Amino acid sequence: MFENYFLLFSQPIIIQYEAMAVNIVKVEDKKQLRAFVQYPLKLYKGCENWVPALEGDEYDAFNPAKNGAYEFCEADCFLAYRGDEVVGRVAAIVNHKADDDKKIVRFGWLDFIEDEEVLKALLDTVAAWGKERGRTEIHGPWGFTDMDKEGLLVEGYEHLSPFTCLYNYPYYDTMLQKLGYVKDVDWTQSVLMLEKEMPPMFKFAHLVEERFDVHVVRPKSIKELSNRYGMAIFHMYNESFAPLHGFSPLTDRQIESYLSTYVPILDKDFVAVAVNADDEPVGFVFCVPSLSKAVKKANGRLLPFGFLHVLKALKVNDTLEALMIGVLPKYQGYGVPVLLFKYLHENCIRRGIDKVILNPQLEENYKVQNLFGEYKTVPFMRRRAYKKSI
Repeated sequence: MFENYFLLFSQPIIIQYEAMAVNIVKVEDKKQLRAFVQYPLKLYKGCENWVPALEGDEYDAFNPAKNGAYEFCEADCFLAYRGDEVVGRVAAIVNHKADDDKKIVRFGWLDFIEDEEVLKALLDTVAAWGKERGRTEIHGPWGFTDMDKEGLLVEGYEHLSPFTCLYNYPYYDTMLQKLGYVKDVDWTQSVLMLEKEMPPMFKFAHLVEERFDVHVVRPKSIKELSNRYGMAIFHMYNESFAPLHGFSPLTDRQIESYLSTYVPILDKDFVAVAVNADDEPVGFVFCVPSLSKAVKKANGRLLPFGFLHVLKALKVNDTLEALMIGVLPKYQGYGVPVLLFKYLHENCIRRGIDKVILNPQLEENYKVQNLFGEYKTVPFMRRRAYKKSI
């Protein structure tokens, strides 16, 4: 699965800090990529609130044959060594679709021991890599696109991490600031508490349907929903998310990949799609039962038996994670979220779900934050992207 990937690499880059004995080596073979993917398992061993990424997803992310983002991105992975021991990792990414105008190089997949010299060596390598490609600023943690994990955790360390989000030790933030990295943007996360009594706004759902001729689809299966609306939903995602900071629209190849990856774990009860009179999607909410505990038990591996933990979590759970929420710009302000939330709320009560962990929201995205005004929400986590001139 790696043959196309390794064609991208030339000779390894080695940057040695004599006094610090830190070597930075570019990943160029299977063994090094395995070390890159598995390093967090060692770093976070014993950390009760950290949740590993799914190992297969990590390998696919850096395989151009699997990751359609390589159509418009460049990326290299680097490992930090002290002697023979891995003490850190980072990915350097240039997204030509989103960042060329701003001359940005992204850093992602950042993990390191509590040592400022290791962090400096890693990020200096990304900066040098970016300069070679005409970049003048370094930003992160970002992935290839918004579909990847992004934003360093700066508040909420006491909570179990959502499986779709980053978790890191508190010293990450402290050390980045010491190296001159400043806040670019923040995302906030809240937990939405569900009660059996429906919010008052749902009383007006029928008026929204009648006035704007929209309704929520009630499919027989998630496969039916995907076949009818899958591509259209992600095209709507591209349009509705376009104004957001650092957004990179998905290609059809990426959309097809995400549909094949995520549809098998989606449940029709927790995916709400609103359509207009022409049967065109105008709004959507994707949720999935929380897989954090299951993925942690499986240590990030679905095989040989990890998938059993995941299957159980998909069927028996009291918590949802909201993955994506979007409404077409021309339908914003029409009350479409009322229809979407009503569908989800009814199904959650029936299925024993009493809380929803909302996806990270840009702190200045008041439109989205105001959608949940009639729900009781509890602050959960805060995430931050940093920037620095290079």
